[in-house]
Amino acid sequence: MSNAALLTAEPLLEVRGVRAGFGSQTIIHGVDLDVRGGEVTGMFGLNGAGKSVLLKVIAGVVPAWAGSIRVNGVEISELPAEQRVVLGMAHVPQGRQVFPSLSVEQNLRVGAYTLRRRDRSSYAGRLAMVYDIFPRLAERRNQHAGTMSGGEQAMLAVGRALICDPALVLIDEPSAGLAPAVVEDLLEVLLRVRGLGLTMLLVEQNIRFGLRLSDQACLLQKGRVAYSGSRDDLDQDRLAQYLGVGRLLSDDLSAGLAKPSAPRPRRNRTSRAT
Repeated sequence: MSNAALLTAEPLLEVRGVRAGFGSQTIIHGVDLDVRGGEVTGMFGLNGAGKSVLLKVIAGVVPAWAGSIRVNGVEISELPAEQRVVLGMAHVPQGRQVFPSLSVEQNLRVGAYTLRRRDRSSYAGRLAMVYDIFPRLAERRNQHAGTMSGGEQAMLAVGRALICDPALVLIDEPSAGLAPAVVEDLLEVLLRVRGLGLTMLLVEQNIRFGLRLSDQACLLQKGRVAYSGSRDDLDQDRLAQYLGVGRLLSDDLSAGLAKPSAPRPRRNRTSRAT
């Protein structure tokens, strides 16, 4: 991927002192966050911690009241969402939000709008890349997105973000509402995407799922950062303490804190992309 950042100690995304909310209610209280190039940073917290709101602020969907947001050193806090896409940011919203009346390929074409304006000749190659990562989308390329399963729609939403060759992908609760078996399939796909060296900021309520994908972890409590650092420095007791979930989730947390595994090798399949 030409725009994927190489693994580096320098942050690709820098958030400093960001405050945001709705009406008179402050949801995000002066958050600082770094996302390093080539890594996956997982953002976790209980319901109401402000995870999705912070992601929307970074994406430009919700305005920041104060603070700075920089991508590759460029200040973006006052830019509209569409301009952030042009600068290399992609957003996979909570609930997937595919266009149900459009086919799979039409959804991907919509996602590639800025790419086609910038370099129309590269579109076919990017489409083939998405179909290689998500063979099921290739099989259903002419199917209306609204008739697909939740797991397939999740793959489509991620593929629609990847097709523009983004430098940074924001993913909001990709496993929400999916059956456990489908979650495992989605995890395998996202591990494959992770292996491409793409930089991702992931919000997840499913702690086990999110930690298995993440290199770094950010734990939010009531709109403030309680912990930010390597997932390897988190143990079960600290994570349970920060998230306030006690020992009831001990098995879930233990599985998530295991080292991230590589995806299983795929069987050879012929891409249907042209």
